[in-house]
Amino acid sequence: MRRGRTWVEVRAGEPLAEYNIEPIGFPVVVLALDTTTRAGSLAIVRDGVIVHERDGDPSRTHGERLPDDIARLLADAAIELQAIDLLAVAAGPGSFTGLRVGIAAVQGLAMALDLHVVPVSSLEALARAGTTTHALIAPWMDAQRGEVFAALYDAAGRTVIVPPTSLVPDATLRRLEEAGVQWPIQFIGDGAARYAELIAAHETLSSTVVHTIPRLAGVIGQIAWDAPHRAVSPHAVAPIYVRRPDAELARDRRHGSS
Repeated sequence: MRRGRTWVEVRAGEPLAEYNIEPIGFPVVVLALDTTTRAGSLAIVRDGVIVHERDGDPSRTHGERLPDDIARLLADAAIELQAIDLLAVAAGPGSFTGLRVGIAAVQGLAMALDLHVVPVSSLEALARAGTTTHALIAPWMDAQRGEVFAALYDAAGRTVIVPPTSLVPDATLRRLEEAGVQWPIQFIGDGAARYAELIAAHETLSSTVVHTIPRLAGVIGQIAWDAPHRAVSPHAVAPIYVRRPDAELARDRRHGSS
C-alpha cells in the first residue's frame, strides 16, 4: 500500500486505519499500457477516471514508438512522469513480441520511478470493457493460426466462468456448450468480430457480438486503480501466454522431424 510517495507493507488482517491509510485515500494516478495487439493503446487514469487515452500506430513496432507515445500521452494529459503513482500493463495473452516489449517498458519505468506494477489479463480487460447487466461476457482475441484466445466471465466482467484457452473457434464454442451455459453471451474483441458469422451459426448459444473493438489501456488502468492490492514489484511481472510461444512450437517441430 502506498502512502504519499512511499510504499508500506500492510499485514493481513490489520486495519488500514492503523497506518493512517484509506483504501483510496489520496489521488492515485495510473499509467497503463496495452501492447497485446499491433496498435495497442496507452492511458492515464486518475481516481478511476480515464483522463486521457490514445491508440498506438500499427505501422510501427511497439519498441520503436513506445517512448515517444508515453511522452505524448503525458503531455496531452498535462501530467509529469514523476506524478505517476502506479503502473499497469496488459500481461497477455496476445502478441508474444508485443507482450515482452510492453512488460519490459513498464518494468523499466517502475524501477526508475520506484513504483509497483499491476499486471492485468487482456481477456479480463476485454470482459470489463464489455460489462453488461443481462449477459455473460466472452472475450475473444485473434490468436492467429486460426485460433482465438478466449474465456467466459460473469456479467460484471470480474469472475471467470470458463478459464482461458487458445483453440480454433469451433472448439471454443463447443467448450461453452459443454459448460452448459444458460445465460445469453456477449462476445467481444477482434476475435469475436472476425468470427461473428461462425458464432451466430451456433444456434444452441444465445449470443450477440460487439463489432467495435475497444481500447484496453484505459480499462487496464481502471482495474489497477480498483485493485491496488494486485500490484507487484517490477521483477515479478510475468506474461500470460495461454499457449506456448511460436518459437517454442517451431523448435519442437524441428526436433520432431529430425
